[in-house]
Amino acid sequence: MTSVVDRFLHYVSFHTRSDADSTSCPSTPGQRVLGQALARELSDLGLRDVTLDENGYLTALLPGNVSEAPAIGLIAHMDTADYEARNVQPQIVENYQGGDVCLGKGDEVLSLRQFRFLKNYLGHDLITTDGTTLLGADDKAGIAEIITCVETLLANPDMPRGDLWIGFTPDEEIGRGADRFPLDRFKARWAYTVDGGEQGELEFENFNAASATVRFIGNNVHPGSAKNTMINSQTLAAQFHTFLPADETPECTEGYEGFFHLTHSSGTVEETTLHYIIRDFDEAGFAARKALLEDRVTELRRRYRDARIELTITDSYRNMRSQVEPHLHIIELARQAMVESDVQPKVTPIRGGTDGARLSFMGLPCPNLFTGGHNFHGKHEFISIQVMEKAVQTLVNLVRLTADWRG
Repeated sequence: MTSVVDRFLHYVSFHTRSDADSTSCPSTPGQRVLGQALARELSDLGLRDVTLDENGYLTALLPGNVSEAPAIGLIAHMDTADYEARNVQPQIVENYQGGDVCLGKGDEVLSLRQFRFLKNYLGHDLITTDGTTLLGADDKAGIAEIITCVETLLANPDMPRGDLWIGFTPDEEIGRGADRFPLDRFKARWAYTVDGGEQGELEFENFNAASATVRFIGNNVHPGSAKNTMINSQTLAAQFHTFLPADETPECTEGYEGFFHLTHSSGTVEETTLHYIIRDFDEAGFAARKALLEDRVTELRRRYRDARIELTITDSYRNMRSQVEPHLHIIELARQAMVESDVQPKVTPIRGGTDGARLSFMGLPCPNLFTGGHNFHGKHEFISIQVMEKAVQTLVNLVRLTADWRG
């Protein structure tokens, strides 16, 4: 058998960063290259109906040996986030004994002062970056754990299982992972995304999410003769941003607290654009946040009647809780699988979103399970080998326990 670590180290060598500015699907060619490699691997393992379609979605079936068992699915995404992802050079820190971890040969460190949860990994073997790229545990760890689970099940043919569908998606990091998901050929009654963080995470709540673009168009004239004529769009943009609650940003919130997040901006005197993401777990709070942006735009329009201010709000995904709660047995099965793997379940909200959130609203209830990774989307990303192995064990137990479920 191939170890989950060897698989993971192989997968992170593929450059699969997605591109929000691309209109193709998948948005970058590297995702299809990884998909082709994964399709060959699944075929070599003997899975049936291995299909990599024109949009880069890969599905496959591991047939069950208990005919009356429900069919379930395991899903992960192939792309990585908007951070340097070329030439990933992982390093393994064996038997971590505390303190800071030097990343590669440069000045970057995984700092115990900054990341205090490192103390929970004493004695673990950690896979880190070299300080110049992300690692790609989000979500190549999930892919490695799913395929290692499949190989474990194949090596134990007497272990009861129902049909197990495997799905690997493109472009999750840019919010498109469920756009063209092939539900017609993915015959699971429910599924799990394997896309979480620390050991034991079990998530069926996520943010309601939207993006907002605010465009300010002013009037640029020579500053020497600008009185009562110039309208500096950058000044309008600055005023708009200061209108928003200063303590409702990602760096000031946690748990169930929502936020406004200014992701990027560009501007001149003549025209400035601000790009935000909006997040809230509560539907009413989510609506209130969008209304607040509209109110602030209305106020600026009243103050600056000769300026043009345009607001565009686009919903991204919704809180999956309402779609999963009618099927709480799928949470209980995952919880039991963790307990039988000597993992303490941690039911917690996702301060983000997954493919599973949108798939749940498409008729496929799909909570999220841990992979073991930390500090996703940046150079301080790392994962514990021991937790990856626990994730595989949890998935195997989940498939076994589901084979006995009737409902």
